[in-house]
Amino acid sequence: MTTQTAPASIDARINSICDKLRRSNCAGAMQYVPELTWLLFLRILDAREAQEAAARAVLELPFAPSLEYPYRWQDWAAPTGGKRRELQDGNLGGVFAFANAELLPYLRGLKDQAGATVRQQVVSQIMSGVEQTRVDTEHNFLDVLDAVDEIRPVGVDLSQNAILSQAYEGLLLKMGEKNNDGGQFFTPREVIKAIVETVQPRIGETIFDPGCGTGGFLAQAYHYMRESAATPDDFTRLAEQTFYGREKENLIYPIALANLALNGIDRPNLWHGNTLTGNESYGGLFQDAPLLYDVVMMNPPFGGKEGADAQTRYAYKTSATQVLFLQEVVKSLKPDGRAGIVVDEGLLFRTNENAFVHTKQWLLDECDLYCIVSLPGGVFTAAGAGVKTNLMFFNKGKSTENIWYYDLSAVKVTKRQPLTRAHFDDFFKLLPARADSPHSWTVSRADIESRNYDLKAMNPHRREQGDTRTPAELLTLIEQQGQELQAALAELRQL
Repeated sequence: MTTQTAPASIDARINSICDKLRRSNCAGAMQYVPELTWLLFLRILDAREAQEAAARAVLELPFAPSLEYPYRWQDWAAPTGGKRRELQDGNLGGVFAFANAELLPYLRGLKDQAGATVRQQVVSQIMSGVEQTRVDTEHNFLDVLDAVDEIRPVGVDLSQNAILSQAYEGLLLKMGEKNNDGGQFFTPREVIKAIVETVQPRIGETIFDPGCGTGGFLAQAYHYMRESAATPDDFTRLAEQTFYGREKENLIYPIALANLALNGIDRPNLWHGNTLTGNESYGGLFQDAPLLYDVVMMNPPFGGKEGADAQTRYAYKTSATQVLFLQEVVKSLKPDGRAGIVVDEGLLFRTNENAFVHTKQWLLDECDLYCIVSLPGGVFTAAGAGVKTNLMFFNKGKSTENIWYYDLSAVKVTKRQPLTRAHFDDFFKLLPARADSPHSWTVSRADIESRNYDLKAMNPHRREQGDTRTPAELLTLIEQQGQELQAALAELRQL
């Protein structure tokens, strides 16, 4: 089988498919990304199961594919597929009709089959929101299928497909551009990497994101932890029993499943429903999930509002989504659990609402909030949000005595100049000792309490470059400049 390994090649193929979809009734990323998601997932699933079947045949072991004939990609979508040739040789529009009337209902119904495997449940949930293809004509649909078919996985282990998963992640970012609503589901890769590297999840621990969006934190944690995997049991545990998440949006939940599968997580333990209200849409992949977790990492939605049904489940009642999620994170941690989350500036400095103050007080009582990083403005601009953000790191089981702050707010960040790992180098150098520097300082619990739990980063080392001249000095300067101007005008008149 031909392989595609060059990043430029994969990116070029993905972009080419997106161009075809844009010309085929999928004008924006919120339309073409979900469409490409299910097609790409079925393509990779088929290639992987073909390789697994071949490996088991060598050992003379049976293999049961997740999909029956003619619903495998190799049957109906591949240019050489028997079902596709049959359909194309028949009535005009046969492939189109088969996909909408037979294939998609079959895939959506897999989870309801007796003895459905985890992989079949995953397939079913990825297809749960696909009622029919968004592509407008059969001709365009076949062009898209042919282009997707040319993408080849690298080896049986999908976790080796870092190039493909990164290309797919680039697509997810596009969902947040041009004022699309998808930005709320996407956290920049470098922010996620910084959080994962700070929290340092370890093999044997459970990782949870109660509002996982497209699954970025879970995918990055998987790759970080996989570097220390040494035994077959380590790899199996990472692929099946480590990563857990919740997501309520119907459009985003299937994309999260596909994203984790493309990154190599065989069993994405994702719950579909509203975390804050407890209302479940689908929990079949979450049945064996633990009640508490070793590590929680997340980026709660900015500016979200919740109704009374969500507030009843939390001690400090507010409509502010981030405050409720902060309470959820603390509740979800094991007694010695660790957390790293993104919060907007408002959660830190607001002291005019009891729920904000009491939640922060409770956090400092229940956990050691040992670090806050003030991020630059513009970090989330590429994802469609201009809000000022911070990173909070805390460990449950010990109350907070001091908070170490690190200030990155002076870094200039734009769409063309995004935040990079290099911007965090000094932070990681100082973090072990929590040392003071021009960008870092420590604030005591007493100081925080005296400010009524205002946690905003206020760098004491930063000196504002204000104008220190007196009014008299400014008037003298204006007079001097006026005299110079008059002299210059006189010379011009003589010329």
